[in-house]
Amino acid sequence: MKLSATLLVPAVLSSSVMWSVNARAGFSVSDGKIYEGNGDEFVMRGINHAHTWFTDNLDLTLDGIASTGANTIRVVLSSGDRWNEIRENDVADIIAKVKEKNMIAVLEVHDTTGYPEDKNASTISSATDYWIGLKSVLVGQEDFVIINIANEPYGNDFNPDDYVHDHQNSIKRLRDEGFTHALMVDAPNWGQDWEFVMRDRADEIFQSDPDKNTIFSVHMYEVFDSKEIVDSYFTTFIENGLPLVVGEFAATHKEFDVDEGSIMSLAATYNLGYIGWSWKGNGAGYGDIDIVSSWSTHELTPWGEILVNDEYGIRATSRLATIFGSSGSDDRPGDNASDGEVPAASVNTK
Repeated sequence: MKLSATLLVPAVLSSSVMWSVNARAGFSVSDGKIYEGNGDEFVMRGINHAHTWFTDNLDLTLDGIASTGANTIRVVLSSGDRWNEIRENDVADIIAKVKEKNMIAVLEVHDTTGYPEDKNASTISSATDYWIGLKSVLVGQEDFVIINIANEPYGNDFNPDDYVHDHQNSIKRLRDEGFTHALMVDAPNWGQDWEFVMRDRADEIFQSDPDKNTIFSVHMYEVFDSKEIVDSYFTTFIENGLPLVVGEFAATHKEFDVDEGSIMSLAATYNLGYIGWSWKGNGAGYGDIDIVSSWSTHELTPWGEILVNDEYGIRATSRLATIFGSSGSDDRPGDNASDGEVPAASVNTK
């Protein structure tokens, strides 16, 4: 999550078929949809947690996020290139605790944010080294973990060929190492893709994956301030048969408005996933984007009320992954949680 420096705004297989084609452990994709290992479609409804800067609040955060009905949590990790490394044992603990809460973990490396515009940011190759170093705790968790290769790995000043080739190389390295997980690729332009590099070249990245198991993630902030822009972006991926999720979004960003209503309603219409930014810890300069007002009280902020309790929000539209024993179509993870407020969100120092 980062304000783009320049705001240039442009303009199915059934589950049974999927099961016969992709009878393997872990998430897979086909015709732009995401499926569990048993062939049931999975639509993410989740919340981001900036774990790297708030490691002491993991248990409180997981309790709160689970109580919203979320079926997914996107967890900020660090490779040690910029912030303190989240090491192997800690990652194993995160995965185990997320599973206990019946959620899917999307794990991301944050050190890459804004490279090379941000001179402190690290490379996609460095992030790939980090994932390979975690192989012992990631392999075997394909049903529960999606690997988000690198958070917002390019800022605004970059060579589009580098963005494509760096992801292709990362995917090849991970597959060669034996990773069969669904992989997630973030958009450039600090995640907002206002130059449409990911939108227009996603298929090059997808086709380079020998497993054809790559998901694309756009971060929707001020660039996405109207229904027309959101709808155009969504429908391009749908028409191209490529899987897309909104990996981050909020109702505002810094002093700018975001059309969160259209993001949520159109995601529901098109059965696309979304993951709201973020639980708690955001600095005042980023605007009112905390989801809760404190780590312990579970009290929702105005943005949190929208994300969780809107007609198209998490409580109304989230369904547990069937790996947790749910039927998928009818189970709402928040139904068994205590009613009440929800805790506070985290800021990224992106």
